[in-house]
Amino acid sequence: MKRLFLLTLLSLFAATLTFAQQPDFIQNKLDAYIKQGLKDWNLPGLAIAIVKDGKTVIMKGYGVRDIKTNEPVDENTLFMIASNSKLFTGTALAQLDVDKKLSLDDKITKYFPGYSVYDPSTTPLLTIKDLLGHHLGTKTFQGDFTFWNTTLSRQEIMNRMKLLKPSMEFRQSFGYCNSCFLTAGQVIQQVTGKPWETYIQDSILTPLGMSNTYPLTLGIAARKDVSKPYTNAFTGQMVELPYDQVDNLAPAGSIVSNVKDVAKWLTMQLDSGKYEGKQIIAWKALQKTRDENTIVSSRASAVYPMHFRGYGLGVFEADYNGKQIFWHTGGANGFVTNTCFVPEEKLAITILTNNDNQSFFEALRYQILDAYLGVPYIDRSQAMLKYFNPDQKETVKKTDDMLARVKGKAPELSLAAYAGKYQNPLYGQMDISVSKKDLLIKFSNHQYLTASLKYMDNGEWVLAYNNLAFGIFPLKFKIDGNKVVSTEIKVNDGLEYDPYLFTKEN
Repeated sequence: MKRLFLLTLLSLFAATLTFAQQPDFIQNKLDAYIKQGLKDWNLPGLAIAIVKDGKTVIMKGYGVRDIKTNEPVDENTLFMIASNSKLFTGTALAQLDVDKKLSLDDKITKYFPGYSVYDPSTTPLLTIKDLLGHHLGTKTFQGDFTFWNTTLSRQEIMNRMKLLKPSMEFRQSFGYCNSCFLTAGQVIQQVTGKPWETYIQDSILTPLGMSNTYPLTLGIAARKDVSKPYTNAFTGQMVELPYDQVDNLAPAGSIVSNVKDVAKWLTMQLDSGKYEGKQIIAWKALQKTRDENTIVSSRASAVYPMHFRGYGLGVFEADYNGKQIFWHTGGANGFVTNTCFVPEEKLAITILTNNDNQSFFEALRYQILDAYLGVPYIDRSQAMLKYFNPDQKETVKKTDDMLARVKGKAPELSLAAYAGKYQNPLYGQMDISVSKKDLLIKFSNHQYLTASLKYMDNGEWVLAYNNLAFGIFPLKFKIDGNKVVSTEIKVNDGLEYDPYLFTKEN
């Protein structure tokens, strides 16, 4: 009994000593900084973990996971970590490469003979590494309105990638591509016989003891201690969103986790693939994930002490005040998150949040990096707010101005003239119908997504999705004589930048 007491006392002493060795900002100012950040950024809740020198020195929740019940965020609160899932996919494939089960340089057609992309000359050259490196030549997020949160299967998404017309050169540019990561992840099943989610569970989550982490979003709403997703984009009012269902893009972003479990993943990253003395992932595999696969930028940042930025196999990398850092962010509707690790400093950070319309999750990460890596203090949160607040006010004003223009005026044609089926080659079909004095859009691939069209004036309508995360935008129809020809549909830039042209069927 005395021995147990002594061991407990020594453990507590070691933890206290470890924390006392942290920078002054971490010891004395971090707590107040986060609380102020939640107020400044209208952020309901946040969870954070910091790992340093093999110890978790910070693991805490702030704010609430539900603004109606005020249930608090803690270290066990679940969030969608979204694209922070990508490094799990890259790591799994790198381990299979080390195990000689595949080569990262294998052509994708070796595993999917019928697969093709837009340029027929690119298809036979495309490798697993190309897909993991985001250098297909497509724009960032291209195709995601069609793929994200839709009823399309993984195979159907892969089949439609041949319709993604690139705007940049293959292997010469960086265009962030979720469907590319899906395709690479599907190779895992071809090689192991296990679906991506099963392989990730068996080879990474279970060995690391990540017992409250789930590879799929399915059933997220019913899980214990799960955060609700929120946004205050477009209207300025905090709105609860439906949970994204993105298991069709699972290798790109479906993992649900908490800071307690993510800290285990990051501890393994800092210990050359080991966790609690056991080798979970081969060091050679981790090295492969960190080798620069794609150049993102080689120009010095005007804001951060960074000069070079690249992408490995599911992780960004850069210099930061003379140290090499690795990081990724993740965005799902209602959630934005990040992970970061600095092997030279034996430092790792994860921050999970439940409002997708804020940058505090990134300001906080940079603030912590500054503290540990010796960068003179700059209030990163306040610096970002100077740009965010005016943009937010302008967006809300644009929304309010559009809604104020809805005064019951009649459009050029009868409402029935706009109703009908509309087609887009990539997306497929949407249907517009008359709904009382307005129009209603239903999307064939989005089971629960609709949008209302209310007429403003001068041929413009206000397009408002029932899921606020998709946005509120002005819309015009192209009309030839007395016939509606087409219209362009816009969604939130965080989903996809370019609008979709839908042509009306005769």
